[in-house]
Amino acid sequence: MRYFLYARKSTDDEDRQVLSIEAQLTELREFAKKEGLFISKELVEAKTAKEPGRAIFNAMIVSIEKGEAEAILAWHPDRLARNSVDGGRIIYLIDKGIIQDLKFPTYRLDNNAQGKFMLSIAFGQSKYYIDALSENIKRGIRMKLRKGIWPQWAPMGYLNDRTTRTIVVDKDRAHLIKKTFELYSTGQYALARLRDTMNACGLTGKKGKTLAIGNYQYLLRNPIYYGLIRFNGETYEGTHEPIITKKLFDKCQEVLRQRSKPHKKQPKYFTFRGFIKCGECGAMITAEKQKGHNYYRCTKRLGPCKQKYVREETLAEQIKSAIQKVSLSDDWTNNILRELNNDKQGFIQSSLTQRQNLQLQIDKIDKKISKLIDIYLEGIISLEEYQIKKEKLINKKKDLQETLRDFAAEGNNWFERARDFVSSLNRASYLCREANYESQKEFLKKIGSNFLLKERRLYFSSQNPYSLVAESEKNRKKNNWRRGGDLNSRGHLSTPRRFSKPLP
Repeated sequence: MRYFLYARKSTDDEDRQVLSIEAQLTELREFAKKEGLFISKELVEAKTAKEPGRAIFNAMIVSIEKGEAEAILAWHPDRLARNSVDGGRIIYLIDKGIIQDLKFPTYRLDNNAQGKFMLSIAFGQSKYYIDALSENIKRGIRMKLRKGIWPQWAPMGYLNDRTTRTIVVDKDRAHLIKKTFELYSTGQYALARLRDTMNACGLTGKKGKTLAIGNYQYLLRNPIYYGLIRFNGETYEGTHEPIITKKLFDKCQEVLRQRSKPHKKQPKYFTFRGFIKCGECGAMITAEKQKGHNYYRCTKRLGPCKQKYVREETLAEQIKSAIQKVSLSDDWTNNILRELNNDKQGFIQSSLTQRQNLQLQIDKIDKKISKLIDIYLEGIISLEEYQIKKEKLINKKKDLQETLRDFAAEGNNWFERARDFVSSLNRASYLCREANYESQKEFLKKIGSNFLLKERRLYFSSQNPYSLVAESEKNRKKNNWRRGGDLNSRGHLSTPRRFSKPLP
């Protein structure tokens, strides 16, 4: 009698249940040798038997029906079937005499009425085991969700903490996730361009795989990054640390909605196109590529114009020079930030009343959610209505919680703005040394407005407080920032005076 040796494990993950297959094969080969069984073919499959449709198992049954073998050797009946379809199919083939024998090292089968009855019980026990296991897993998932814990493998930007059974922020990739949202929220990045930009920055998926456009679309729509968990159509409050704010997430959703509408094909992208006007006629400056170089010129749509082309490198050098005027060296940055931290204690403002009012509103929402659950359990509203109302309440609660955090930080708010401003000046010094036109353009738009190009020269109106810093370059003696030295540390650096009022 010819036997098919069949070994199966429940997953195709190479890191899981590898020893299970090897152990089965070793034991089955020794059993076949001991019993004198002729093994026609060895078949190995890595797929759960919970559902019908295993390719190798089905092929084995078809081969037996064709007469290529008469019997099956497996470790246990649950290796053959954990569902009623496959189990019934095997018993039917035994009834017809197509399968003449089943051998198991751990189970004895007699080919008679009692033996087939016991085999059906074994298949039923296997099905019961997998069904009970599934129910236990689902119950565990529901419990985790009620506690605000992500129940599966951590999404990109988070890691699974095996100790606490929760997810924690992935320090290596969280800043890239946040940068992805920040770039897309500007509305200047299509998904394809966002993919190319962030992939170049080193954002990758599992096992270092490059992310596709679909991955970024899923990422941008996932509320887990601002603290909520969406699972099987229902929203839960998460206890994990958010990577972004809800405001940033909402801004990205608006961009996604706008981009989902039909629109004309976008022209080729040029870094400095779209925000500069001609200084002679007021028309917009456009760009084109000639002989490997990018050139910027007036569109001349408002009338005749005598302005000439300017190369991108020339324009970039002027932008770099403008940024240089508001840059701040590392030494001065550290000195000023130290003084800000010293002054911080004297400017803390109280917002206790506002915080209490917000907390009361949050508590009211918690009560509404609790009542909503009771109404749903009593069958007054449908599951769909319950999920929609619950998501609205949770999002409203999230808005209030973020507002509460803003109030909590209001006491030192201007210190934070001053610190960010000083840090941006320091960042400008690094931008001057980088050849990143995109970053330089974004910083230029932050420090100025009303950009004009005339006689191949870039002009713009400086914005406060950057205009004060630029003015200090022209007249050091009238500098309001320090006594002696200058922001770029081109001369002698003296200790900066303490601030007596907030920065603009």
